[in-house]
Amino acid sequence: MGRDAIVDRLRAVASRLRSARDPAAEPANTLPVVRRLRAWQTARLAQTFADLRASPRHREAAEFFLSDLYGEQDVSWRDRDLARMMPTLVRWLPEAMLDTVCDALELDLVSHWLDLQVALALGDGAGQPATIRVASYAAAYRIAGTPAERGRQIDLLMAVGRDLDHIVRMPLVYGVLRLARGAAGRAGLSSLHAFLERGFAAFRAMGGAQEFLSTIEEREREISRRLFAGDPRPFGPGFPEPRSED
Repeated sequence: MGRDAIVDRLRAVASRLRSARDPAAEPANTLPVVRRLRAWQTARLAQTFADLRASPRHREAAEFFLSDLYGEQDVSWRDRDLARMMPTLVRWLPEAMLDTVCDALELDLVSHWLDLQVALALGDGAGQPATIRVASYAAAYRIAGTPAERGRQIDLLMAVGRDLDHIVRMPLVYGVLRLARGAAGRAGLSSLHAFLERGFAAFRAMGGAQEFLSTIEEREREISRRLFAGDPRPFGPGFPEPRSED
């Protein structure tokens, strides 16, 4: 994909993401259950990947995936920054980094939409569910999306990981990112720059991401398969109920 095509995709995804987060366009954004759901999912992921989080080699990358890509952290700054600074961003970022930002934004979009659908399936009319349990989450998961949509979510997560693994092997690109910290701050892109730096630092420290990415992909695809199949233990035998704030 050439630079012009990447820029077109970036603009289109950023626009769709802004609309998806707008409470006026999507009232489900205001439901209290959405925040509770994301906290529950983050706790579930922390349990599923406890071994990666405990590994000196994989810890930093695992925390980046949980906090920046697949967890409950508010990442709405991405589409706000992009909307405001798109011309600067397009000039500033090398093509490889633009592609990574595109994949991260599309992952945000898919995950945000699926979260809203799960939240609606979990909630009552006021968006206030009982405590989320594995069984209630599994039922809502099946209502909220299709196997193809969940497969696309995992595909995008892997794409961001592969992008980062590729870029950290390009010394000039990584050097440009480090040198651009001050310029990014002056341009109003400090949050986006920090996101990229965290990801690159985490993957660079890992020294090769194949094992890490394969572990995440294998587990998440198997969990999704079990959830859609109605397996009473979709997260594996003996898996404890994730604990999050009620």
